[in-house]
Amino acid sequence: MDTNLVLLIIFSALGIIDAGYLSYNTLRKTDVLCVLFPKEWCEKVQHSKQSKTFKIPNSYLGLIMYLLIFLFTLGYINGLAVSFWWIQLLVGFGFIFSVYFLFVQAFILRAFCTWCVVSAINFTVMAIAIFLL
Repeated sequence: MDTNLVLLIIFSALGIIDAGYLSYNTLRKTDVLCVLFPKEWCEKVQHSKQSKTFKIPNSYLGLIMYLLIFLFTLGYINGLAVSFWWIQLLVGFGFIFSVYFLFVQAFILRAFCTWCVVSAINFTVMAIAIFLL
C-alpha cells in the first residue's frame, strides 16, 4: 500500500477522534480540555461566532469531512468505485479551511484552541501526502 494512503488513513482517523471530541463537547455544551494553551483561549475559540459556518458547528462539519476522507480512502484502497479525485477535493477543501481558521485564531480572536491546531496539522499532513508525495 502506498505511503500516502497509509497517511490518509492514520490522519483521518486521528481527525475523527479530534472532531468527535469537539462535537461531543459542542453537543453537551461543555468546555473542551485545553492543552498547551491557556484555558481562556480554547473557550474564546470554542464560543466565538467563527466556531460555526452557516450556523453549523465547525466540529460537526470537520467530523463529516474526516469520516468521508477515511471512508473514501478505504473504498479506494479496496478497489471500490471511489475516484481518487474526490479524496483530493476533500483534503484540499479541509486544508484551505484549516488555514483560514488558523488565520482567524491568530489575527481575529488572538487565541488558539489545541484541537483546532491538531486538526490543522492533520490536514497539512494529509495535503502533503496527497499532493506532494
